[in-house]
Amino acid sequence: MYLFMGSDKYNLELSDFCIICTISLQGRAEKSGAGGTMLEEETDPTYENVLAEIQSFELPIEATLRSVYDDQPNAHKKFMEKLEACIRNHDKEIEKMCNFHHQGFVDAITELLKVRTDAEKLKVQVTDTNRRFQDAGKEVIVHTEDIIRCRIQQRNITTVVEKLQLCLPVLEMYSKLKEQMSAKRYYSALKTMEQLENVYFPWVSQYRFCQLMIENLPKLREDIKEISMSDLKDFLESIRKHSDKIGETAMKQAQHQKTFNVSLQKKNKMKFGKNMYIKHDRIPEEKSEIVLKHSLKEEDENEEEVLTVQDLVDFSPVYRCLHIYSVLGDEETFENYYRKQRKKQARLVLQPQSNMHETVDGYRRYFTQIVGFFVVEDHILHVTQGLVTRAYTDELWNMALSKIIAVLRAHSSYCTDPDLVLELKNLIVIFADTLQGYGFPVNRLFDLLFEIRDQYNETLLKKWAGVFRDIFEEDNYSPIPIVNEEEYKIVISKFPFQDPDLEKQSFPKKFPMSQSVPHIYIQVKEFIYASLKFSESLHRSSTEIDDMLRKSTNLLLTRTLSSCLLNLIRKPHIGLTELVQIIINTTHLEQACKYLEDFITNITNISQETVHTTRLYGLSTFKDARHAAEGEIYTKLNQKIDEFVQLADYDWTMSEPDGRASGYLMDLINFLRSIFQVFTHLPTHNNDHAAMSGKVAQTACMSACQHLSTSLMQMLLDSELKQISMGAVQQFNLDVIQCELFASSEPVPGFQGDTLQLAFIDLRQLLDLFMVWDWSTYLADYGQPASKYLRVNPNTALTLLENRIYRGMKDTSKKNNIFAQFRKNDRDKQKLIETVVKQLRSLVNGMSQHT
Repeated sequence: MYLFMGSDKYNLELSDFCIICTISLQGRAEKSGAGGTMLEEETDPTYENVLAEIQSFELPIEATLRSVYDDQPNAHKKFMEKLEACIRNHDKEIEKMCNFHHQGFVDAITELLKVRTDAEKLKVQVTDTNRRFQDAGKEVIVHTEDIIRCRIQQRNITTVVEKLQLCLPVLEMYSKLKEQMSAKRYYSALKTMEQLENVYFPWVSQYRFCQLMIENLPKLREDIKEISMSDLKDFLESIRKHSDKIGETAMKQAQHQKTFNVSLQKKNKMKFGKNMYIKHDRIPEEKSEIVLKHSLKEEDENEEEVLTVQDLVDFSPVYRCLHIYSVLGDEETFENYYRKQRKKQARLVLQPQSNMHETVDGYRRYFTQIVGFFVVEDHILHVTQGLVTRAYTDELWNMALSKIIAVLRAHSSYCTDPDLVLELKNLIVIFADTLQGYGFPVNRLFDLLFEIRDQYNETLLKKWAGVFRDIFEEDNYSPIPIVNEEEYKIVISKFPFQDPDLEKQSFPKKFPMSQSVPHIYIQVKEFIYASLKFSESLHRSSTEIDDMLRKSTNLLLTRTLSSCLLNLIRKPHIGLTELVQIIINTTHLEQACKYLEDFITNITNISQETVHTTRLYGLSTFKDARHAAEGEIYTKLNQKIDEFVQLADYDWTMSEPDGRASGYLMDLINFLRSIFQVFTHLPTHNNDHAAMSGKVAQTACMSACQHLSTSLMQMLLDSELKQISMGAVQQFNLDVIQCELFASSEPVPGFQGDTLQLAFIDLRQLLDLFMVWDWSTYLADYGQPASKYLRVNPNTALTLLENRIYRGMKDTSKKNNIFAQFRKNDRDKQKLIETVVKQLRSLVNGMSQHT
């Protein structure tokens, strides 16, 4: 029960409360008395323990109650009875305690009722006093509120002034930031932003306008980044467009510097020279020095007109952008973007035009763009910190260098003009020298030049092959005629010819060689000059240049000139006289090789006695050409002989000879005589010419006689020839006699004894055997070194006897056969021939078995 004194809701009197408490205590006492009797009557130790556990609150009550209900049936009834007895026992104890304190409680209530009257009086007095105080304090409260209001306003004004003093610098700095943004002073604007963020904004960070400013700064930074990036893109586009101009300027500067250095070196070398001249009363001065001064003056004038890379390109956008990104702390992003874009531009620059190889301007434009690109990168490397590093430029250059070499190697392979290749070489040298001046390694470019040098030599060889062909086509292949001393000196100035005998002769006279010899000599020297042009400025020693010149000259002699000579020799319209003149020409060209070696030595100042000096292979070249010409002479002679032999028209069944040699053979012999007469009447102003022409004439004569003998023998043994009469044999013998007479008449001097007649010995012995019919001697002496018919082959004799003559003997229908008389007389002679045939077969079989 709850009692709220003085409450309107429970407005109970104090006396009523006392009565209720007394009645309640009495009722509980009665109940506890009755329960106590029952508790005393029933006691069970089992339930006593259960009640003790419930009162202790130490064990869970659920387990205790479960033990009561699970113990035995109807146990809970006994437990309830026991519990009621326990409750009665406690009520009894409570009643005793209440009875003990009841009198004191009643006394306290009585005193409380007495105080009630005084409390009412006090309440009235307090209420009156409070009213009077309220009436007196109203005016004070009004004045106090006015004072408080003024104090608050004063404090607010002071606070506003203080805060404005804090905000004014912030607003001024922000206004300054806006002005800088409008003036495009972005780097200063970023610095102002840093000051705002680090110094000013912390003072006023609690204000809304400051938050708006703070929120606006990132946007301003992004705007600055975008604007600066746009400027950078414009800069990249600008340098891409001006790369060729920048490269052209850098290459001109490098070329001027190189020319100046070369001129200075020449001045130092010529300082102590003797090439002096005096004009009127002028002080003696070297010609080279005067030329040098003039050239240096021109170089100075040119250098004043040459622009630098800073004059051509405004680098401020890249500096500004770099500073902006550095301030923004995003320098790495800027560096990555710049390098990525420049790599893209590098790939575009390194991509050549498809027709670049057609003109030198295409190559020049390609090189100037690359030089311009790397000059800009080198400038950026040296004026910025970290944007471009040496490692990055080296990596970019190595990538570019590989691409450049591949492009040049591919496009130069299409060049067929040596002048274009030479200009390409000069461009590559200037290109390499320019980039080397900026610190880029260019050794691989000079290695490439060696590959291009080989190609240059190939184009030179092709060009000179055409030159040689034109010289050969324009030559008349006859000795050079000269009618006066002036013409003689002109020829001597072109070709190093020395012959004391020719000099002693009076005019008019002839050089032994034809016009092609001095022309070829001059063109070989021109080739050496052309090859030397490529070797200049390659930073190679004189020994290497000498070796290159000698190797290229060897290629010219051994491949180009040799091929042209061989093609000339094999041309159908070249006759025997022309071939003889070609042999003489090659002899003089061979002798001129030593002068070509001296010519190269004078150019390179490398002595021929040097161990590693390459020798010219002209000797073997001209010897091979001479041998080819000699072989062609022999071939053409044989072909001419075959043409005459094909005109032969023998009547193999004639009974009597005509009494004179065949017309075709006499024409052939006359032709051979005229040819060999030409050989013997060639100019022989020295022993070498005489020996050469005599040797060629002797070899040609012997070859012609042997070929004629072979052709006549093949005519007798022709498979289409079925029979031969004795008259035909005698007519054939008359032709062979003419051949022997020709051989014995010494058509070419120099043969010993009957050497030339031995070419017809096989025919002579074979015809003698058949005409004399000396088979017994032939068969008896066969195989003996002193045999009269030693050169008669049994197989040849058997073929002629069996298939040609013996077959005609068997043909009774032919009355003109030389063996008709044997058939009319007796058969013994037939048996003799059959015996000879058998013996010849035996010899042939024996030869085959022996073989």
